[in-house]
Parts: sequence; C-alpha cells; structure tokens
Amino acid sequence: MRRFFRNNGLSICLALLFLAFWTGQAVTGFEVFNGDLSEHGAMPLSFSAYLASAHFFEATAENWESEFLQMAAYVVLTAILFQRGSAESKDPDDPLVEGDRVAAGETVPADAPWPVRRGGWILALYGHSLGLALFLFFLLSFAAHAVSGWKLENLERAEHGEAVQPFGDFLASATFWFQSLQNWQSEFLAVLSIVLLSIVLRQKGSPESKPVTAPHRQTG
Repeated sequence: MRRFFRNNGLSICLALLFLAFWTGQAVTGFEVFNGDLSEHGAMPLSFSAYLASAHFFEATAENWESEFLQMAAYVVLTAILFQRGSAESKDPDDPLVEGDRVAAGETVPADAPWPVRRGGWILALYGHSLGLALFLFFLLSFAAHAVSGWKLENLERAEHGEAVQPFGDFLASATFWFQSLQNWQSEFLAVLSIVLLSIVLRQKGSPESKPVTAPHRQTG
C-alpha cells in the first residue's frame, strides 16, 4: 500500500484537492443561491436539489471549460512552437523528442502501447490522442456551460418577470461570452507565466523546472 501511494502520490493529492475545493464550491454556492431565492420570496432548495441545479452546473462547467481549453491548447502548441530557454518547450535546435523518433526497421518494444504495435491509422490517431481527448473534454464542458448558463439566465429572468430568452440568443449574448472569456484569458496568462518564468527561475526537484545549475539558454 505504501508503494502504491508513493507511485501515485501526485495524482492522489491532486484528486483530493479537487474534491475538497469542489465540495467547498458546492457548499458556498448552495448558501449563495438559497440566499438569492430567499430575497425573491422563493423556497430554498435542499442541498441535493442544488447539486442538480443550473447554478451549480453553470459554475462548474464554466471553469472546467477554460481549464480543458488551456491544457488542450498547451499540449498542441508545445508540439509545434518553441520558446528558447523555457523548461516547458522542446529545443528548437532538436525539435523531435527521443520518443518521437522511429528509425527505419526498428523493432517496436513488446511492452509498447497497443496502438504503437498495431500501427497504421490507429497509431496516427494515438499520436494525437492526448490533445484530442482534452479538446473533447473542452467541447463537452463548453456545451454544459452553454446549456446550464441558459437555464440559469431564464431562471433569473423568471424571478424578475421577464420573457424567456431563446437558446440561440443566449449563445450570442455578451453575458455568455463574458463568462467564458474572463476565464480563458486567465488560463493563458498562467501558462505564459510558467513558460517565461521557467527560463530564469527554478524549482528544485520539479520536472516542470530545469536543474538549478542549468544555464538560462537551456531549453526543455
């Protein structure tokens, strides 16, 4: 068991942090939403009902959308673009990482992933599977944000006696795009920060940093 936690400590820690903060979001969101309902003379929701509400799903999907967009773009852009000196970039003078090289007639290792051993279009698809998976998660989160945000908008309109807004109008509204773009810009600022700061700053022991003794010009 100790070996398992040692080998999987990073993912376990991140998963626990995610659950802790998501739970905190749910609890505080529940208080905020019920407070708003009380101000409008409506009956408060139970916690389980809140977890199925548009308010909770909109807040969750809005943030997941930006995170998956950030990671998908980061994975794809670092495959084709370079930043000399950054720990987050491939070396522009040696753009193919060792694992990308396949020599003619080279024997595929027996423990290679199945798509590598299968070859052909399956291997070609597998070679881009990480970026594709992240973009798929982005699209699903974007769709969930759009639908839950539309439902929440119409709930708020009903509270004020306003007409229902069609889904297409909500998608074209400044409200929807403000919700998305305010998160997207912050995600790319964070990525830009680590790309540039890793040129001159170090974090001892982290694979996201160059060795402490590495010169600033060293890339990757």
